[in-house]
Amino acid sequence: QVQLVESGGGLVQSGGSLRLSCAASGSMFSFNFMGWYRQAPGKQRELVAGITSGGITNYADSVKGRFTISRDNAKNTVYLQMNSLKPEDTAVYYCNARTSSFYWGQGTQVTVSS
Repeated sequence: QVQLVESGGGLVQSGGSLRLSCAASGSMFSFNFMGWYRQAPGKQRELVAGITSGGITNYADSVKGRFTISRDNAKNTVYLQMNSLKPEDTAVYYCNARTSSFYWGQGTQVTVSS
């Protein structure tokens, strides 16, 4: 059974930085996609950033130039470096990993104060 364990969320002032990590355990297979979604209160969950096993990345327009996703395939771990954070980045951030199935982490709260 796959488990995704997230870490790195917290409270930060506007303009600050945070780094999220997500480590996958329990799988013998590499994920063809790993990424981060977020969900703010009253809003739908949205894809923030994703990265394929080959290193191809994609970002939501709202975070381009501020967030950077990276992964360590050997460790089945994905990172999200978030810089120049804004209050509108406040949300619960969820790690997502895909083979032929979707897997989700438990979520980590990111709060950006103005």
